[in-house]
Amino acid sequence: MIRRLHLRPFADAREHLQGYCWISGPPNQGWVDGEVSLGGQVVPERDTFRYLGSMFQKDGDIDEDVGHRIKAGWMKWRQASGVLCDKRVLQKLKGRFYRTAIRPAILYGAECWPTKRRHIQQLGVAEMRMLRWICGHTRKDRVRNDDIRERLGVAPIEEKLVQHRLRWFGHIQRRPPEAPVHSGRIKRAENVKRGRGRPNLTWRSPLRET
Repeated sequence: MIRRLHLRPFADAREHLQGYCWISGPPNQGWVDGEVSLGGQVVPERDTFRYLGSMFQKDGDIDEDVGHRIKAGWMKWRQASGVLCDKRVLQKLKGRFYRTAIRPAILYGAECWPTKRRHIQQLGVAEMRMLRWICGHTRKDRVRNDDIRERLGVAPIEEKLVQHRLRWFGHIQRRPPEAPVHSGRIKRAENVKRGRGRPNLTWRSPLRET
């Protein structure tokens, strides 16, 4: 739960912060209700809000953030379309440009995502559409995805997502317990009764599957 903001970065972004949302759970699950104030001004509660380039949702899901990152990737792609769609440029060079400038925009903050199968599919579909456009093909040409990737030298985005997650996990594990990075890990609260149904997906869930 977010109750009050005391962090220094928020002071400079006061005019850009439009709202906040419950992250860990609603008040009826053991959380104390309260208001979020910033500089003496109450911040309205919202279902989603943006901070440092990432989208946060009230239900703790990442649908909004995944969609936002895909749009950011397409924006980068359109800015470089003059190079990526130029037939005079080698395809391997285009693939290197994609790996360097476009894919990082899509995977920004992805190391902390509790991804579901549909999120992986959305990222894969967006990436393959970009790669096909780079090669000058559409799905009607019936060119296999593996052939497109081999021409450009681009690995599946799912593999890169796993690498990012493992790299971040290793970074956390190497730090001492008192390091600030551990304060950002969300832990299950004690003495809070979980509701019925399947528990929400956490960051560690896809990590265990890896």
